[in-house]
Amino acid sequence: TPTLDKPFAGSPALRWADGETGIVLPEAKAVGPVPEERVRQALKLTKKLLVGANLDPKTVRGARPEAALSVLDPKQPELLDELDTALRTPSEKHDPVTLFSRFDPDEVRPVGDVVKTRGRMTFKKGTHGGVAVRADYTFVYPVVRADGPVEVTRTIVRRVLDVELADPAQYEVTQGRLLLLEYDQEIGNSSCDVHDGYLHPSFSSSEPTGAAPSGPTTDPYDRSRDLDRDPDECGTVSRT
Repeated sequence: TPTLDKPFAGSPALRWADGETGIVLPEAKAVGPVPEERVRQALKLTKKLLVGANLDPKTVRGARPEAALSVLDPKQPELLDELDTALRTPSEKHDPVTLFSRFDPDEVRPVGDVVKTRGRMTFKKGTHGGVAVRADYTFVYPVVRADGPVEVTRTIVRRVLDVELADPAQYEVTQGRLLLLEYDQEIGNSSCDVHDGYLHPSFSSSEPTGAAPSGPTTDPYDRSRDLDRDPDECGTVSRT
């Protein structure tokens, strides 16, 4: 049972790395015409995006994820407009938790400063004259209610991002910024039917609320499978 002193007790994440130390960059190597130095830059920028979106204490506590947004190319105006809309006026169509891990500070607060992290990053030649990076990471957040009984629960978020550091000599892009091509997520222990821009974990002592689960039961710690969820289904987790 997780406690304030041992928030990861009973979880596989107990053996995972703490925070950004769990985001280990692969060795940079040249990819076709893309030199090693540029590959290394792409990997570092991808890590900065992951940290800013999922590990920055301000982001996790509900603030605007400025550090993560600063990595994205402003010459993707449609994407940035959608993210800005999601952060300002969240809705089912535009929900920032699809990219950013945020909790409502009026509802819950993190237990300690550690978020457990596990995953991997790979790279290959991109389609925009640069290097494409895929990041697949799981983050585990222990939280308690902001008010009320002291009970620790955990929310588990797995994110898969595809980004590219494009070639500014060939494409109209911003030097040193990433193109966010695709992103997907699987969130364990958070209400599916609330779209206010925050993650909403359930506590075992609370009565179930919202619609009954319509999807399968999955293990949120299982990283051996691909993300193949149905976005219209709301399943349950086998453990937190």
